[in-house]
Amino acid sequence: MSMDIASIDTISEINMDYTATIFLRQRWTDERLCFDGNKSLSLDGRLVEMLWVPDTFIVDSKRSFLHDVTVENRLIRIYPNGTVLYAIRITTTVSCSMDLTKYPMDKQTCTLQLESWGYNINDVIFYWTRGNDSVRGLDTLRLAQYTVEDHFTSVSEAVYETGRYPKLVFHFELKRNILYFILETYVPSILLVVLSWVSFWISQSSVPARICIGVTTVLTMTTLMMGARTSLPNANCFIKAIDVYLGICFSFIFGALLEYAVTHFCTLHQLSSKELPMDDDEDDEEGKNRALAAITNNCSAPDNTNKINSNKSNQTSINRKSERSKHSVCSSPMSIMKRLFCIFDCFHVKNPYHIDNYARFSFPLSFIIINVLYWVYYLYF
Repeated sequence: MSMDIASIDTISEINMDYTATIFLRQRWTDERLCFDGNKSLSLDGRLVEMLWVPDTFIVDSKRSFLHDVTVENRLIRIYPNGTVLYAIRITTTVSCSMDLTKYPMDKQTCTLQLESWGYNINDVIFYWTRGNDSVRGLDTLRLAQYTVEDHFTSVSEAVYETGRYPKLVFHFELKRNILYFILETYVPSILLVVLSWVSFWISQSSVPARICIGVTTVLTMTTLMMGARTSLPNANCFIKAIDVYLGICFSFIFGALLEYAVTHFCTLHQLSSKELPMDDDEDDEEGKNRALAAITNNCSAPDNTNKINSNKSNQTSINRKSERSKHSVCSSPMSIMKRLFCIFDCFHVKNPYHIDNYARFSFPLSFIIINVLYWVYYLYF
């Protein structure tokens, strides 16, 4: 058996299938058709009903049809030794399971399986006439989003309850062309992230300008994310590579908007604190000292029962031990309170204008590092 692939019309990720037009040629020997002579006979395609033909069908075919313009595209040729050549032109849509985890940097392996419907391995034997060279036409095939990297043939058997049936399998590997997605999705998303960083160079007093840039980039990125999923199945459990990248870009854009919210809040807080008198700062310090002094006094207060029994020597030693233990226990809340005050002081921003300076450096640097890790992971792992 041999086959020519005329074209692969469509490859659908939504339906998980591909549509191809093929020329299927089958050869077998029927001793009843031997005749004298040196030339072969070409018969009309309508005479196929008078001959024995293999009951070959395409496994995993969703729909197929035989071309009939202007007549049915069949070829029957009989040779003097009884060899019969039967060729047909069909278009079929075959399912192909795809792993879209690395989409659009993925590689897919699809198959075209030919199997006998009623004759088992004891009745007929299927084999490729010239091995891997039995399938031709892929070298000149041009696809919109894919490139055929490799193809090969194999022979196997299909096992059912009714028996074992011969099967021929044609495997071909497809690699997706990423250039279209770079120009359509990746470059616009990168430009949107860079556009969100423009707000770091705008004055903090220009509230409408910075809010407008932040909200516009967030909405545009949301539209871009929705458009990137239109050509993919809706009910898909895969987290695709393009989803990860768009999620990273959306996080950076949303982070730039949150950065201005934090900066604006700190600026207002600093202005309100400057308007208050200096006595309030001293009251805050006195309040902290009073809280620490109250904890210290509570911990160092002697027990009344210990004063009543202070005349006894053995009770005095016990009281000293208890006081030492209480002093050690009460020293831990004091240290915790001091640490909490230090933590609160660390979160206090003395100059809110420094937040923009840090963002101008940290956002681009972290975005470049994450991009490098992203491309290395999905291209080489």
